Amino acid sequence: MTIRLPHGTYEPRTAPAPFAPGGAPPASRTVFSAAHVVADPYADVAPGSPAAVDWDATLAFRRHLWSHGLGVAEAMDTAQRGMGLDWAGAAELIRRSAAEAKAVGGRIAAGVGTDQLPSGGHDLETVRTAYEEQLALVEDTGAQPVLMASRALAAAAQSPDDYVTLYTHLLRQASEPVILHWLGPMFDPALDGYWGSADLDAATDTFLKVIAEHPDKVDGIKVSLLDAQREVDLRRRLPEGVRCYTGDDFHYPELIAGDDHGFSHALLGIFDPLGPLAAEAVRVLDTGDTEGFRALLDPTVALSRHLFQAPTRFYKTGVVFLAWLAGHQDHFTMVGGLQSARPLPHLARAYELADGLGLFPDPQLAESRMKSLLTVYGVEQ
Repeated sequence: MTIRLPHGTYEPRTAPAPFAPGGAPPASRTVFSAAHVVADPYADVAPGSPAAVDWDATLAFRRHLWSHGLGVAEAMDTAQRGMGLDWAGAAELIRRSAAEAKAVGGRIAAGVGTDQLPSGGHDLETVRTAYEEQLALVEDTGAQPVLMASRALAAAAQSPDDYVTLYTHLLRQASEPVILHWLGPMFDPALDGYWGSADLDAATDTFLKVIAEHPDKVDGIKVSLLDAQREVDLRRRLPEGVRCYTGDDFHYPELIAGDDHGFSHALLGIFDPLGPLAAEAVRVLDTGDTEGFRALLDPTVALSRHLFQAPTRFYKTGVVFLAWLAGHQDHFTMVGGLQSARPLPHLARAYELADGLGLFPDPQLAESRMKSLLTVYGVEQ
């Protein structure tokens, strides 16, 4: 049986995904999957209105990730923070997910930002207060805070010292160690020049200065610059005990595997569709079998690079599309209408790559849903 795709025919797999839930959490690396949200497809929402979330399906997907031993990184950019999900929706998401994590014994971290502020210029005190509000909420739920890069701070800061002062204040306030997040402009163009400079060497020095002044309050850093060598250089300069969580969706196998000088943990959007496979790969790595780990994870890079191709910030469309094909939700609808952000050829190639990796628990369901989408686009089967 073949399926007709825009670029040619393809013969789908028939064997289901081989990775069953119930595995122990990876031991040698701390691994988070940044998780997407499931929209309510029946909500009558107009463009620009608050997101309507299907809470049952959204929480069920988090239970899926926890069942494979992964941690969940909640309300990050994968959940469309700033691209369809506003702060009110993110706050409710954090509360519900944190309660679910407690119920099932799952690990959870959650994004702390400033997206409750309306667009426009804000002074640094206003930005700091917004961060404090979100930090208090996340800590109150029991989730580990991830201090996300802030568009408002990028617009308000006049120098590297402004970043140092604000982050130092937040770290002093944090009750437990946090994760600092450096998100590059390929994920959000408004973050260009973060840490006070477009020169990445200078920005890195400022970032490290913040960490060096309060290493006891920094559990780790998440680096999403899609520059493997820069991440390696940065993690070698971290104070002892501060982890590096790779956010590099192009080079994650080699960064997690590491070298003679260290390795990266993981906090990745690509581990949303790769969750069961990724968890199994890291458990193989736990045994010391680096070659086996790479044999499992290296073939997934082609799919990840495809989903995260420029404009990178629209990778969420492919992530949700694969969740629909895999049966984790009943529709291909996204908050903010973002399902329209990638063209049919992109989605068809994502299906082909994911199916080739054996990611679908029910390949026949994935094939049927892919054919239904193709038919809507006028590709007769």
